[in-house]
Amino acid sequence: MGELRHVADEQLFDPRADDAVHRLHDGARLVVEADGGSRGNPGHAGYGALVRDPESGRILVEKAAYIGKASNNVAEYSGLVAGLELARELDPAAAVHVKMDSKLVVEQMSGRWQIKHADMRVLAAKARKVMDPRRVTYEWIPRERNKDADRLSNEAMDAGMAGAAGKPRGPAAAGRGVPTAGEGAGTGVDADDAVISGKRPVARLHHVEIWIGDLVAAEASLGWLLERLGLARKDSWATGVSYGSEEFYVVLESGPDLAAGAHERRRPGVNHLAFHGGSRADVDLLARRAASHGWRLLFADRHPFAGGAEHYAAYLENSEGFEVELVAG
Repeated sequence: MGELRHVADEQLFDPRADDAVHRLHDGARLVVEADGGSRGNPGHAGYGALVRDPESGRILVEKAAYIGKASNNVAEYSGLVAGLELARELDPAAAVHVKMDSKLVVEQMSGRWQIKHADMRVLAAKARKVMDPRRVTYEWIPRERNKDADRLSNEAMDAGMAGAAGKPRGPAAAGRGVPTAGEGAGTGVDADDAVISGKRPVARLHHVEIWIGDLVAAEASLGWLLERLGLARKDSWATGVSYGSEEFYVVLESGPDLAAGAHERRRPGVNHLAFHGGSRADVDLLARRAASHGWRLLFADRHPFAGGAEHYAAYLENSEGFEVELVAG
């Protein structure tokens, strides 16, 4: 437990100097939430990080990654570094408030506890180089208040253990129209992580509008899946919400013009939406995770080749009867 010893003479910066942060800060004020974990210590490890707008509470960008075999503390620090990098890409001039459920990381980065472990010293130094430490404050929060970052880190570990590359959760590529605090800010996601890639076709969809009876339920199932596929939450209003960018987006709408009756995909009209889901392992992982978000697997007796022997895909249906197809390849 020597690593946790209080050492006032080894402060990294003055955590009480919040007024200094405000004097320095020329841009927005952003909130970073980060987490990390390992299955075994050390074991399969991953982290999750996100940046939130403190005024609206809206998540601006997310990132998750599997880091191989590592300790829980290294995973926590890796999440912190990723979160600070995301905030810097959104607005390099922002003041950042970090929230984590790791008492160790918060106390060490606040300068109250000594950092003795070599790997953590390297990561702590990297975190201090990402942003001016005087722009960054730290707060410990209980795990139940860090659910979004915890979800991301667990998804990253699930992906790594399943043999699938962990993908950032949020915008699929820079310039996808997600609101940022700084003009031209990136998202922390490589272009290779875009859900749809390849040559741009001559005719392209601009947006798809889906009318639904229960907006809350649709956000919990359809909204969750769209975000996992790289279509970040874009806009919201009293009767609807959209996911994506100006280039392409999906609207979920529930307004006064909606006719009575339940959705029935077998009636004339659009039967289902189909998305590229990544590799076969990516599709399998996403289909498993979807079961916890209101989705059930269709054609289970023929899965994953319900669409044909050469067509690897998962067909999912939510409680309102909407179908989505996740295609591998």
